[in-house]
Order: sequence, then C-alpha cells, then structure tokens
Amino acid sequence: MTDFVLDQSTIPGVVLAGGRSSRMGRDKAGVTLGGRSLLSHVLARLSPQTAQIAVNADAADGHDLPVVSDSIPGKAGPMAGIHAAMVYGAGLPSTHVVTVSVDCPFLPADLVSRLAGAVSHPKQIAIAASEGRSHPVFGLWPTALASDLEEWVRMDEKRRVRDFLLRHDVTEVSFPLHPTRASVLDPFFNINTPDDLMEAERWLKALRA
Repeated sequence: MTDFVLDQSTIPGVVLAGGRSSRMGRDKAGVTLGGRSLLSHVLARLSPQTAQIAVNADAADGHDLPVVSDSIPGKAGPMAGIHAAMVYGAGLPSTHVVTVSVDCPFLPADLVSRLAGAVSHPKQIAIAASEGRSHPVFGLWPTALASDLEEWVRMDEKRRVRDFLLRHDVTEVSFPLHPTRASVLDPFFNINTPDDLMEAERWLKALRA
C-alpha cells in the first residue's frame, strides 16, 4: 500500500497544439467543429478538470491563456510539447501536469481524476487507453522528469513517445467507449484529416441528439 495521494485540484493542464498539422493542411487548433474551434472544444472539456490551463503552441488566438512554447527547437514532436508542459507545471509549482491533444474534442470529462487516482508515487506517469490502445499524449506527467525528458529528446533521433515511457514507471488507465444515439464513440477519436473532421461532425450531432 502507498500513502501517496495526488490532489487533482493542484494539477495544471496543457493543450498540445503546436504540431505541423500536415495531413489537415492547416493549424488544427483553429479548425471549426460545430461552429467552434477545436481548441475551444478541448478547453471546455479540460478546464473544469484542472487548476489552471495553458496552450503549447505559437499562439492561442481568441483565448486569454498562457502560451507555453517549446524550448527545444525544430518542431521536435509531441515530446517537446510535453517537456514544455512539464517546465510550465514545475514553475507554478506543481508535482504533475496533464497534457491532451488539441485534435481530440471528445476527451473524457473524468480524464484527470482517473489518471490522478492511478498514480501511486511522485515519479509515476499515468497515460490513458481505450479499446486496448494506449494514448500517451493524454498523460499525467511528473514535472520532476523535465530534465530527463529534455536530454532524451535532444539525444534520441526517433523520439518515439513509447521509447521514453520505457525509461520510467508508467501506469495505464483504460477509458470506456461513450454510447451515443448512433453507436459508441471512442473519447480519444482524433481529427487528423478533412475526412476525420466530417466524421467528427457526425459524432457531434449524435452526442447532441
């Protein structure tokens, strides 16, 4: 048994919105779904779950939020954004920070509480999963690992998220599919292409039915 308990009310969140968006052809944060930007959708889902929130991007157009830029140059991938989130959390200060992707507008409303409840010690990472697939960008990260992550990003040419996770103690939390009038929705459905956006519009209508 462990006496460690992570208080959700102290956990900040960072929306990762600094990717290249090559398959979408434009910045995904500003892509419109149901009349609102993807960033707006994700903020509405995540904000009630966190102590405060920031965006990892070049800018957060239309939102009065802290912008957390990568300190590792060259668009080094999602782990560079997660590193920026760790540094942001450490400066608050907070022991952990949660990250989510801007292209997942249906993320679980209990994401942070369930990830926090799974952490058993201060340096453990918790990541989300659904239908047997892990979603490591949706993770709860110890801010004490920022230096280790920075060194790893600079030294590892492949920069696979799972390779970094193998270096640390990780717990995985499985989230159920969400029932709708049409079918069941994976809450980590992500929008990478215009076709995905059309499908997301259909899911949004099903959720509102």
